[in-house]
Amino acid sequence: MIRLVQKGDYRLIETKGQVKILYLDGQVYAWVHAKNIGEILVASHTPHQIDHVLAMGRYRLYDVDAEPRLSDQLHLELLVGDSQWQGYLLPTGLPSDQKARRRIIPTRECITAP
Repeated sequence: MIRLVQKGDYRLIETKGQVKILYLDGQVYAWVHAKNIGEILVASHTPHQIDHVLAMGRYRLYDVDAEPRLSDQLHLELLVGDSQWQGYLLPTGLPSDQKARRRIIPTRECITAP
């Protein structure tokens, strides 16, 4: 079963300190590399100075369960170009106030059809 949990607009920016910040509508996450862990999203509640806009477009968040060829977990998909979607796995979901750090893993799995 594939369930659309959330969709909207995203913006990925880079700060003067070379930190990537992901905006999913009103939610803000720092996107950082953690040594020995990989890429993580960290909940952020502070304003950020934009140095560069890296990408912007639409996003979709899906909950996947018992689907062949797809991992059973949350999937985040970002529109990165002309009908091109980049997929990410969120094994433990998006960061929250209670759990501020969560892994984000790039994947070739894509739910949204071009």
